[in-house]
Amino acid sequence: MKENNQKEVARIKELESTNLATDEIRDLVIETKKEVERDNEILAEKVHQTLIKHNVKSFDIVGAIGAGKTALLEAIVEKLSPKYKILVICGDITTRVDANRIERHNAETIQINTGRECALNAYHIHQIIKNKDLDEYDLIFIENVGNLICPSDFILGTDKRIIVVSITEGEWVVEKHPMLFKMSNIAVINKIDLLKRLGTNLEKMVSDAKNINPNIEVITTSAKTGENIDKLMALMNIKIL
Repeated sequence: MKENNQKEVARIKELESTNLATDEIRDLVIETKKEVERDNEILAEKVHQTLIKHNVKSFDIVGAIGAGKTALLEAIVEKLSPKYKILVICGDITTRVDANRIERHNAETIQINTGRECALNAYHIHQIIKNKDLDEYDLIFIENVGNLICPSDFILGTDKRIIVVSITEGEWVVEKHPMLFKMSNIAVINKIDLLKRLGTNLEKMVSDAKNINPNIEVITTSAKTGENIDKLMALMNIKIL
């Protein structure tokens, strides 16, 4: 086989999902997706303004399964629940595992099971807050469904989005998932208590995050040991009273 042909066979053609549609329906697929995104943005803004009106600080936490989102929330809630009224909304395909873990630290939790949907959207959050007396809360945390792809399609109307990755995911995880880093205010690199054992290039992960989004705040943490949890809350503008 000639060299050029070998390269052609070896090359994997990159395709957007819309390219898999036939010519006849491609425009409809694209327009439908745009309409969904516009509707979500309108509802997210409504959610945001409602939370501002009631003086509730809100955070959307995204990250892959196993990055440590729930463990970080447990550590944060344990520190804050004696002084703040907290609502945590947990998104997952099924089960109440994460909500039950967080609830043990004296925060009210609501579980949203999304079934086949791989991310929360503004409609989910709107349905929750419209049935709550928001004057009863100081802080709302939203733990999104665990993955680094789907949540980039939907903003939720929170004050800040926090993306959580861990050194166990490898030093390339940031550059492989740039979209959520572009959309986030804070990047948390978790599980640094394992750094010596794993030898992950932490500097590369921090540098990649800043190169993708120069405005993002990057912090390293260990939910297990509690390292830098207070600094993370400071970045979130939450005071430990």
